[in-house]
Amino acid sequence: MAGPAVSVIIAAYNAMPYVTRCVTSVAEQSIGQDALEVIAVDDGSTDGTGEELDRLAALHPGLVRVIHQANSGGPSAPRNTGLDQARGTFVFFLDADDHLGPEALERMVAMAEKNGTDVVLGKMVGVGGRGAPTSMFRRNQPRTDVFSSRVYWTLNPMKLFRRELLERLGLRFPTDLRIGEDQLFVGPAYIHAAGISVVADYDCLFWVEREDSGNITLRSGGTEPRLKFLPRVVDMLLEHVPPGPGRDHLAHRHLTVEVRQLLDHLAREPRPQQEKALARLAETIDPLWHDGLSDQLSAMARLRLHLVRHLMLDELLELVRFEQELGRTKVATPLLVEDGRAYARYPFLRDTSRDIPDSCYDVTAQLGLRHRVTRAELRGTALHLAGYGYLHRVATEDVTTGLVLRERDSGTEVHLPVTHTATPGLGADEDQGHYPYDKAGFEAVVDLTTAAGGSPLDAGLWDISLVIGAQGITREVRIGSKRDAAVSGKPATHVLQIAGETRAVTLYTTKPHGNFTLDIGERKHAVPPQLSLGAVRWAPNSATELEFSGRCTLAAYPEGSLAVHLEDGRGNTVRCTARQASQAGGDFVVRVPVTDLPIGVWTGELRLGPWALPLPALPDNLAPAKWRRRGLPWYAKPVTGGQGAFALQVARTDLVRAVTRRLRP
Repeated sequence: MAGPAVSVIIAAYNAMPYVTRCVTSVAEQSIGQDALEVIAVDDGSTDGTGEELDRLAALHPGLVRVIHQANSGGPSAPRNTGLDQARGTFVFFLDADDHLGPEALERMVAMAEKNGTDVVLGKMVGVGGRGAPTSMFRRNQPRTDVFSSRVYWTLNPMKLFRRELLERLGLRFPTDLRIGEDQLFVGPAYIHAAGISVVADYDCLFWVEREDSGNITLRSGGTEPRLKFLPRVVDMLLEHVPPGPGRDHLAHRHLTVEVRQLLDHLAREPRPQQEKALARLAETIDPLWHDGLSDQLSAMARLRLHLVRHLMLDELLELVRFEQELGRTKVATPLLVEDGRAYARYPFLRDTSRDIPDSCYDVTAQLGLRHRVTRAELRGTALHLAGYGYLHRVATEDVTTGLVLRERDSGTEVHLPVTHTATPGLGADEDQGHYPYDKAGFEAVVDLTTAAGGSPLDAGLWDISLVIGAQGITREVRIGSKRDAAVSGKPATHVLQIAGETRAVTLYTTKPHGNFTLDIGERKHAVPPQLSLGAVRWAPNSATELEFSGRCTLAAYPEGSLAVHLEDGRGNTVRCTARQASQAGGDFVVRVPVTDLPIGVWTGELRLGPWALPLPALPDNLAPAKWRRRGLPWYAKPVTGGQGAFALQVARTDLVRAVTRRLRP
């Protein structure tokens, strides 16, 4: 008999009253109880958790199985017990404090099965003030891996694992660790998984902070438990991941997250213990940290690791206090700007007695960019742009901001100047107003006929960027993702006359980021789909005028350029321009007076510059138009058998045949 789709393993110790909601959230999963088994392991609870689990098992017979065991001192042993008993294709570890969203398991299983992945992360939401990881949940990722995503930044086991992977690797949680046991389980699973999926568009796991702060991850303090698991994590990386960018990517997490957490605890310990812990930490991280990795780290992380490597305990303690104060004030650190580089004024910058290299303070590549578009529109052949842009914490002095248009396929760049404008008060709502940016504004008028060094811009997709510059520092950023509500990002196609040529130019924002691009020459926005024609009829107030109705969703086109063209195949042509049908929308009408047409069969199309749209066929039952020209009767009528194409016959009435038809009995 096939096992369930998912085995949910709940390790529970003194988890009242949270365990009730935890188990209930599993029992009510949309995937259905037939697809589930719940293995709840009571790890020697003394607060009634075991009795509540038994009650829940009786309430859900065949679903919940309870195992009681003596207290083991941590979550590893009960999780291992549950894993040994699991029969599901997948396993999900759920802490007894937490609970699931109603569709969590159904969505995660579907993601794994559709993409053939071994591990699925479901979006986590903090409850009661508990912080949840976010960087890996910005978008759904049907299939990724540990080296090309941020999944490694969450190493808790509350994820969906394919059980075959766990058994093949022989993975179990180490029982001799108070904390960090999950990293030694999840890390190898990530590394050896045949694909990892991320469900980011649904709240899967609610991560609860208990009112008594009883979560084990919140209770475990001091450097000793961290110095016990961290060397084993380092050994795990050295064993399973060869040197190179992949190992560096994973090491980044431990050299930042774990090191900082350990130093926060170290600062509260007695001096002799601090010295020993620092020496052990330096020895532990040494195999992971090398100069090539430094460029991937923040300046603060580089400084922190430099002090650790050189066993500079007093400086580290001062840095911990400095970071804590930063967290309280929420004001970003001032900068020293010099020779086109920016250095954060962290402790000991340029202190000759410490001899710490400037590279530990260099934040040039990490400067935040603030930008906004307040105007973006095409007027005639000119693109008008306005807004502001500045480098966070760099005063807008010696501003050199400019515009760059870059053709996406060829890489051709066009650099254009902007007019710098005043922005008084900008930045007052950030960093408590410590850093003003009074000259961050820009205005630009891009003449499409001369922008390329006096010549028109070539056909292509031209991405629009701002090169923000001040005090010798420049950074480039695509613009448009942040714009005023009145600045539309919808595609707006203009048909323009550029250097004697009719061209389509569309200003639009790209997906998913919403940055502006100019489409010149219909690379993505063709003109014909923006033209349409409805039925043709005789005009209501003129029985000898054909009326064509249509719609044009173009933002602009040269006056008089949209017209119906008729020809009779003998060199005769007639052109009738469209006129707007109403003040709102793009509806238009074209009227063609047939009384002026010479004898013949007329065909035609709707034209706009080089673009043409066939005219709709005339209805076979359309009554002929009749009129007199120089006293003689004329008519115009549909040509039968036109095979769906417009065809109008214009002729003079044959009086003899007309009289003959009348005289026939």
